Amino acid sequence: MLQRFIIVMLVVLVSLSAGQCLLGQESQPRRPATDPAQQASAVEVYATVAGVDLKAYVFRPADWQPGDRRSAIVFFFGGGWVSGTPAQFVPQCQRLAKQGMVAMTVDYRVSSRHKVTAKDCVADARQALRWLRANAERQGVDPQRIAAGGGSAGGHLAAAIALIASSESAENQTVSCVPNALVLFNPALVLDSIEGVSELPESRMQSLRKLLGTAPRDLSPYHRLHQDAPPTLVLHGTDDRVVPHASVRWYAERATQLGTQCQVVSYEGAGHGFFNPGRGQEDYFEATCQEMEAFLRSLKFLE
Repeated sequence: MLQRFIIVMLVVLVSLSAGQCLLGQESQPRRPATDPAQQASAVEVYATVAGVDLKAYVFRPADWQPGDRRSAIVFFFGGGWVSGTPAQFVPQCQRLAKQGMVAMTVDYRVSSRHKVTAKDCVADARQALRWLRANAERQGVDPQRIAAGGGSAGGHLAAAIALIASSESAENQTVSCVPNALVLFNPALVLDSIEGVSELPESRMQSLRKLLGTAPRDLSPYHRLHQDAPPTLVLHGTDDRVVPHASVRWYAERATQLGTQCQVVSYEGAGHGFFNPGRGQEDYFEATCQEMEAFLRSLKFLE
């Protein structure tokens, strides 16, 4: 298993150095994406960074009212911090809104459009959570029942804002960006070597440093796990060749050692991005949604 993981990670890093981000290639749905603005109940700007308006596409229950105290979830799209669109999680948002949650899929800066690194993507994700919590009353949201979710690199962002403290003095840190729960679809959780388990050569780590904009360990959720990590659900395919299944197992084992709740649901034979609808595997979309809903129900986020 160790040898397989190292080989797979080397392939990923070689592809990154060649400018072909595998996380970006495989995490997005294959059907044409709909415009989330046409589907959402509301579109709001949660932050303006370097002249770029970052938007949140808000999906509300039919009986929603300002001043409600509903649970909420914020989704971050996948794309290897390089590309992607918030349209990816529109189907999940629509489903959860019908069941009483306020669900949002948000845009954030990526390298192909904004010439940024993953470190900047994490900063945007923090702003999205802080914006929602600061505006909880107006959005009809309970500020203590906000989940974060995402796929692939978007799953990394959700975990990163939960576990990695910000060092940016410009960020408004009076409002917490830490979500109260995590729902992660084939997330990138291990971005650096694990001593005695997986060792990646320095020559290959340089490409990852460039993509992340910092040392890989600085943004590696596995290496920042702590005993106060929020309850977490990970949905992952056993045949994922982009984010090896072994990596989420290691993450869950470490979380369990620390005494935190982390459930991994594995899908035999499924590859990267398997949860997206429109890939000819609709059963996976339905199955992952049901697991997500059961998890949120167990935390009283859903009735």
